[in-house]
Amino acid sequence: MLPLSAPPESICIVRLSALGDVTHAVPVLRAIQQNWPRTRVTWICASLEHKLLSAIDGVRFIVLDKKGGWKAYRNLRRELAGEKFDIMLQMQTSTRANITGACVKANIKLGWDKFRARDYHRLFMTHAIPQTRQQHQVQGHLSFARTIGLDAREPVWDFPIADEAIAFAESVLPATQRILLISPCSSHPWRNWRNERYAAVADYAVERHGMAVVLSGGPSEFEQASGEAIEAAMKNPVINLVGKDTLPQLVALLKRVDIVLCPDTGPTHLANALGTPVIGLHACTWSKRSGPYHSLHLCVDKFAEAARRYRNKEPQQLRWGTRIEMEGVMDLVEVDAVIERLDSACDALDD
Repeated sequence: MLPLSAPPESICIVRLSALGDVTHAVPVLRAIQQNWPRTRVTWICASLEHKLLSAIDGVRFIVLDKKGGWKAYRNLRRELAGEKFDIMLQMQTSTRANITGACVKANIKLGWDKFRARDYHRLFMTHAIPQTRQQHQVQGHLSFARTIGLDAREPVWDFPIADEAIAFAESVLPATQRILLISPCSSHPWRNWRNERYAAVADYAVERHGMAVVLSGGPSEFEQASGEAIEAAMKNPVINLVGKDTLPQLVALLKRVDIVLCPDTGPTHLANALGTPVIGLHACTWSKRSGPYHSLHLCVDKFAEAARRYRNKEPQQLRWGTRIEMEGVMDLVEVDAVIERLDSACDALDD
């Protein structure tokens, strides 16, 4: 029963994706490693997220091919054949994750509470973390660690950064200026801010604070077009690295720069985990749940206004985790408000 009275021999973590949520799960792993160093940990994740996690020592990673269909689950069952874990921590509630967890044999299967579960998640679990209606995702994940008996009040990430990635960051970033990194694109299109607004903030950072500005993003056509549009709209030079860095190199960039500006997307949470101040842009999602954990004071959050305008409700009346993703919602985030947060972040760097 839970909490455990003694360290288990083995734990399996199921958190396939996405980058931000996987980042939230890392402190659970660190709590296990710190408190139960002899416990064997297996983490089942997806291929992109494995590129981020693979540098972490002391963990056996199993990569699930999310595009592999039922064959991927059969391969997983074969890899785990004859193996039974003391505990499985299922920190994802999607149908794919639930099926993944069903392939894992474990004495205890710990999942989310009823307020945060979906896709019949609770049917696959034997135990649940304590119920709560409003909790940041970082603390939600840490609830898994506390439920099994670990002392995990605040998150510890301690992300390793490869020497090659550090060398890349040093080669492309200026050594004598403060740097604002803008990661403009989310995989959820309605979370994205207008390119011309990013350009206005970038020009202000250059002209008012003497900063260098870096654009970062993936290699997709949409992301590259967004980077080009921001660059074209700016009056000042910009370092456009969109599509030019790997995920490990992105980690090094986020660690090296001074401030990050982005919507609710993976780099938000990676930068936060690395200790870099983040100006998060929120209207589709609520920063109280999914904002950069240590930079919530820097977020420009218009979720409450979006809830009233598009749902005719107060944000507290909506189901925790509700997304208001529709055309125009991010226009609620104004340039002046973002500039105010940038000034505050720069002032904090001076202190």
